[in-house]
Amino acid sequence: MQTDLGNYRKSYEKGELLLENVPENPLELFRDWFIEVDTHFDVDETNAMTISTIGLDGYPKNRVVLLKKYTYEGFIFYTNYDSEKGKAIAKNPNVCLSFFWHAAERQIIIKGKAEKISENLSDGYFESRPRGSQLGAVVSNQSEVVKDRAELENKLKELGAKFEGKDIERPRNWGGYIVKPSTIEFWQGRPNRLHDRIRYQLQEDYNWKIERLAP
Repeated sequence: MQTDLGNYRKSYEKGELLLENVPENPLELFRDWFIEVDTHFDVDETNAMTISTIGLDGYPKNRVVLLKKYTYEGFIFYTNYDSEKGKAIAKNPNVCLSFFWHAAERQIIIKGKAEKISENLSDGYFESRPRGSQLGAVVSNQSEVVKDRAELENKLKELGAKFEGKDIERPRNWGGYIVKPSTIEFWQGRPNRLHDRIRYQLQEDYNWKIERLAP
């Protein structure tokens, strides 16, 4: 099979990113971009992001997860700690997050270290989840081989009956990570492939070095 995509073309003309206009802290620019995209562009799940880890097999792997909180300290998401990504993070906490908002012609790439958040914060978020999502977290041994879908659905039904009228406790192997960034790059599509790329790098004094990169 052969498919030639060489003629796919698009001109990027929806914005600009100038060095003289960016804030000193990249988390502020992330916040501004996120709010603008979420408010003014037709984007499903603005908080969907790709996380890249180095697996136990030595290969990088990307998958999409949902950002649940961002602060000046970093970016928080939740998952099963015993999943493939959880095991990868335990061995090598260096990860990469990326957002691509095609409607706004913007991309953000974040390099940093992932670490578990406190148990009480994970408890609080788990309690806020819909009941079905709570049950799903308990039922699924994420990334493990299952016989078929019926096995999962039967376990969900059994667990639903077991906890009917009762609170569901967060599984100890499920919770949040915060990715504390060391580098954040902002990309704005521009005409003629002369895209704007601004990179922030965290320095030893905890200030950010800001540079423009060639597209």
